[in-house]
This record gives sequence, C-alpha cells and structure tokens, in this order.
Amino acid sequence: MAKPTFSTPSVSALKGARPPRLKKVYVKVNSDFDPTGYILPRAITWEDGRTFKIEAVKDFRPAACYRQGVEGACYTIMIRGEERRLFFEWADSAFANRIARWYVEVALPEAN
Repeated sequence: MAKPTFSTPSVSALKGARPPRLKKVYVKVNSDFDPTGYILPRAITWEDGRTFKIEAVKDFRPAACYRQGVEGACYTIMIRGEERRLFFEWADSAFANRIARWYVEVALPEAN
C-alpha cells in the first residue's frame, strides 16, 4: 500500500523555480506549549483525517501571513524527510472564542 502524500510544495522545490500559485488550507495541529509560551507543533491532520508527524522544527519566525497584513508566525518543519512551511495566524479579535489557527500553503494546478 502506498504511503499517503503530504501535498504542500517543499521548500527545496521552490528554490530557483517560478513561484506556484498557492492556496491556504487550514489544518488541525497537535502542539505543545512550553513554560515560556513557545508553541511546538507535533502533528498535522488534514480535513480527510490523514495525520502527519512533524519530525522536527528547523526554524520559527514572526511573519505576516499570506500577504494580507495578518500577524502570525511561520514554522519551517520536517515531514517525511522533507522541509515544509506551517503558518500560525492570529484570529480577528472580533471572535472572542478564536485565538488563532494553523494553515499550510498548497500549490494550485497551473493554468494552461
């Protein structure tokens, strides 16, 4: 049986290539919080239930999410030996019960 794929563009695939058109896909992320407040993502679960273990967090940096001025963070993570990006986006303060949410960027098929 073939392993399910994690279908976001890898960081190495983006280097030197024409940037793909990307779409946000919100995902469930299991994470731990350390005593200092640092969030450590552990696994990503897609809407269809597939779960991928995050093997390592290679980098973390504050980032404006998806060029819309929304504050958040970008985690460079390892999944199945490939480097990927995972974003943490702070929610609009108008929603009292929503603090933030996670998303990945998925490449859209190229138009012909």
